[in-house]
Amino acid sequence: MRPVVNLLRLRGVSILQQLRLEEALLRADPGNWCILNDGSATAAIVLGISGKSGELVHEEAAAAAGLPLIKRFSGGGTVVVDADTLFATIIMNAAALPDVECYPRPVMRWSELFYTPIFAPYGDFSLREHDYAFGERKFGGNAQAITKQRWLHHTSLLWDFRDVHMRLLKHPSKAPEYRAGRNHLEFVCRLRDYLPARELVFDGTAQALRTAGFAIKEVGLEEAGAALDRDYLRSTRVLEPG
Repeated sequence: MRPVVNLLRLRGVSILQQLRLEEALLRADPGNWCILNDGSATAAIVLGISGKSGELVHEEAAAAAGLPLIKRFSGGGTVVVDADTLFATIIMNAAALPDVECYPRPVMRWSELFYTPIFAPYGDFSLREHDYAFGERKFGGNAQAITKQRWLHHTSLLWDFRDVHMRLLKHPSKAPEYRAGRNHLEFVCRLRDYLPARELVFDGTAQALRTAGFAIKEVGLEEAGAALDRDYLRSTRVLEPG
């Protein structure tokens, strides 16, 4: 019998609501999940669980622009998200993919193979350290959370972005080697310049799940949101100014 993945398709759900839901599903639900969200209704800057906003963000400029700072429950770097950011999250029990060790590097390598059929037809796609890239230009950032025999891998994909928002991010002290000192605008690219339609990302992800051997169960937000009422550790939060 094929393992089942609950597929939740969203449109315009805020990144704060999405992250809180993902944390609940990881920590308080036993199922396998794939969450696809077409854009965040509100723009925001999201930091990894160990990220320090003063080192990573021009905080006064972000506040003036009205972008809240959100600390998520997973690791990884800092990203600016808005209505043109596409989100894809996979939450798995380790037993559902027994050939993938429940550690960051094996999960990251698996994700590259998983997404290759979606992106490789449109450019020189590869996993560059922790990023998805076409050649030397990043279009997708990844972060992970692993707890016991369960893992989460979520991705923010730049369909488009506003240059002014990207300038709110400082050059991190720890940057991928392939960035080679480039500023953010020289480092990233827009998926819209490569793919003909943003729906290809979401339809391709659903097909990739089937190809990976999963049975898909489409679910709604109300069913998924039941996990929010359960007892679990909550660490996603909005950071206070200053």
